[in-house]
Amino acid sequence: MLKRWLLALLTPVPLLGLVGLPRYMVQWYRLRSTRRARLTFRDSYPCLTDWVQSTPFDPHYFFQAGWLARKLAQSKPAEHVDIGSDVRMIGVLSAFVRTRFIDFRPLQVELDGLECAAGNLTALELGDGSLPSLSCLHVIEHVGLGRYGDPLDIDGSVRALAELQRVLAPGGRLYISVPVGRERICFNAHRVFSPATVIAALPALRLIDFSAVDDDGAFQPGCAPESCVALEYGCGMFVFEKPPA
Repeated sequence: MLKRWLLALLTPVPLLGLVGLPRYMVQWYRLRSTRRARLTFRDSYPCLTDWVQSTPFDPHYFFQAGWLARKLAQSKPAEHVDIGSDVRMIGVLSAFVRTRFIDFRPLQVELDGLECAAGNLTALELGDGSLPSLSCLHVIEHVGLGRYGDPLDIDGSVRALAELQRVLAPGGRLYISVPVGRERICFNAHRVFSPATVIAALPALRLIDFSAVDDDGAFQPGCAPESCVALEYGCGMFVFEKPPA
């Protein structure tokens, strides 16, 4: 019970929950006064920051999930492989396309249509040109910064991109998202890339589509990569294709 109250008062912003505390107490006593509700302090579970005018969401993760799902619904691959992306998105994708999910910290679940395995994005145990449909969303920026227990490697993101290029099959498509804008390393959370840096790191692939989420959280489909150079923390979504052999 104490833990629930501490979480309510200290997250997501410390003490922000105090603003909602008076309303909580008023509603507590109002509901209890009906004498039909058995309310006890021991069972209380205050949610003090959810009274908002619209549903909050993370624009990067919301839009990239919808973007990838639509791309795969259109291309209809027999199997899709993802490296390290948001597991909530992966569970949904596996409902309509057989999905293999590889992560440095393996996902331990059993679900029809989903196969999970451990793997290192800088040294994938996959054959050259073996994957016709491949994604890696909001992952590359973390590689080599030690955040998730991976080894420190200043070139980690470059190695990760090289591996994705290596395992992509001729004629296959690679779906990538990374933070884009003013290029920098925010140790040890993530990197932010200029779109040109990502494109240059994949010389054997051809960029066929680009979309983005801007600094205002708005989705910009089919925009030019150059339009994102001055962003502070946008999300660039790239579709690359490897030319047929």
